[in-house]
Amino acid sequence: MSKISEAAEILAALGLPRAQQNDRSALTLLALANIKPPTPWKSAEAPLLRTVDIMAFIRQDHGKDYAANSRETFRRQTLHQFEQARIVDRNPDDPTRPTNSGKNAYRLTADALRVVQAFGQVGFTEAAAHFQTLHGSLAASYRKERESHLVPLILPDGTTALLSPGDHNLLQVAVVEQFGPRFAPGAEVLYVGDTAQKHVVFAAERLASLKVPITEHDKLPDVVLYLPEKRWLFLIEAVTTHGPVSPKRHAELEKTLAACPADRVYVTAFLNTADFKKYVADIAWETEVWMADKPDHMVHFNGPKFLGPYRSVK
Repeated sequence: MSKISEAAEILAALGLPRAQQNDRSALTLLALANIKPPTPWKSAEAPLLRTVDIMAFIRQDHGKDYAANSRETFRRQTLHQFEQARIVDRNPDDPTRPTNSGKNAYRLTADALRVVQAFGQVGFTEAAAHFQTLHGSLAASYRKERESHLVPLILPDGTTALLSPGDHNLLQVAVVEQFGPRFAPGAEVLYVGDTAQKHVVFAAERLASLKVPITEHDKLPDVVLYLPEKRWLFLIEAVTTHGPVSPKRHAELEKTLAACPADRVYVTAFLNTADFKKYVADIAWETEVWMADKPDHMVHFNGPKFLGPYRSVK
């Protein structure tokens, strides 16, 4: 295993996020520990280095030449996280040095140095665990921070799914928690998309039983509900920036769902009336519109009946 790979392994053991387990961060650790290709880890040291010193060491001793304008990337994407994780101290020689000073320098903390020196020896795992006990895991901390911003979605069965933050997912939550009970009581939630995770609800077997082409779930609407007692499939587009059930979208979905035996109900959902007004000219006839700020009401785009499928209508 190369020294770079070993350094990445040490960073993982110290609790660094995956983004700080890359070659740049591994090479930075090698520089901060004064580890050259033949140097054993037990001989690691803790010199005081500026960013330019770190990059020079990497270039001279590990053959990787980063452009001079990469200094900011080293500071923001590696050294900042090292400092947060208590792997390095910044300016231990002069704590009053301004943040934007060109003389900013970094040194491995004593606790981090002990872990680095233990790599490859029997006590390494225990040393890394002790470090995380003392200082915590930055990866876990970042994960908790991300989760604190996630949008909870309470499903009909009482379970909770977490969606990435944003207005689009807030609207999807409103569709499931407010539209569903009002206009499709008892409906099953078969699909809920999430741009960050592709989808958070994906009832593959149930969709397959309805002959919904699950290999093309990227073509499905944002939310899919199914009302078994009426055999109605609700196909709901949650619109915050684009994508209402337009005539083109309606035709595409009808083609995709040609083999589906369930009757289809098409709905475009908006957060508010202002958003609805932006897209009113694009919405297909014989579809429905629902707005989260007026949850008890719907707008019916002319057809022979209100809130129902149309393919069987004569």
